[in-house]
Amino acid sequence: MKAIIYENYGPPEVARLVEREKPTPQANQVLVKIYSSTVNRTDSGFRSAEYVISRFWSGLFRPKYQVLGSEFAGEIESVGSMVTRYKVGDRVFGFNDKTFGGHAEYMIISEDQAMAILPDHLSYDVGACITEGGHYALCDIRAAKIVAGQHALVYGATGAIGSAAVQLLKSMGVRVTAVCNTKNVDLIKRLGADRVVDYQTQDFTQTEERYHLIFDAVGKSSFSICKKLLTERGIYVSTELGKRGANVYLALLTPLFSKKRVLFPIPTINADDVHYLLDLVTTGKFTPIIDRSYRMEEIVEAYQYVQSGQKTGNVVLKIRG
Repeated sequence: MKAIIYENYGPPEVARLVEREKPTPQANQVLVKIYSSTVNRTDSGFRSAEYVISRFWSGLFRPKYQVLGSEFAGEIESVGSMVTRYKVGDRVFGFNDKTFGGHAEYMIISEDQAMAILPDHLSYDVGACITEGGHYALCDIRAAKIVAGQHALVYGATGAIGSAAVQLLKSMGVRVTAVCNTKNVDLIKRLGADRVVDYQTQDFTQTEERYHLIFDAVGKSSFSICKKLLTERGIYVSTELGKRGANVYLALLTPLFSKKRVLFPIPTINADDVHYLLDLVTTGKFTPIIDRSYRMEEIVEAYQYVQSGQKTGNVVLKIRG
């Protein structure tokens, strides 16, 4: 089978397309014939190991799992002897940041991991884009305990995480102000944002509005900048560690010394979360945004584009079709 591997940490160029033996599922695993995957921040982060802490999961000196690809969508080709949830021929999608494998023509995954049946009316491309941005946004929103009627600001609303956050918050009845670039203002309005701030022409901090939650989906703001915009017991969440890991320390300290707090939840995902996100997609409350797609042979270009910070929503990696 064709697979994209990386044998050492580094820039996009460490990824290369090779031939590998097709894996065989164990008793509790399924073999998925992959049609679509994505190239995303999760894959880029593990590949580069820019945050050295990621190596505690992926391998201190060299990657333990050489085939990346956390998101996937495809068809089950075979099942292990103890599998009961899925059968051969099922269309499935999900997220796997434990052993990865989506950047290959076939991958194996345990049946109890973050995976679900993909309805026939949804394409493999759409299925592959539901979980990465969706579950990061969902994890942080749940941690903030924001409720209907409250007001949230989403900074960086055009990425996979930010565009998901806008839609998930709206599905919960939250009033949303979204911050994005000029070219995507109309898109973010269509996603349901109540107010859109164009950061290229406006300073989002110059407002009388106060927010119960400020969610920085791109890690380009800071608690110090945003603190004045929070309500008395407002929450600041960022998807990045912050300068010198500030967000981690602030998450430990602000609950002790301030009513306004920083949260830094560790993201998790399970099958129930996948079904929750799928329900939002099928009811029209969450539409994953697809920017562009690449072939497996174009993996270096795909990584370069993702790391440019210019993508809108998701970048699809076409494994078949």
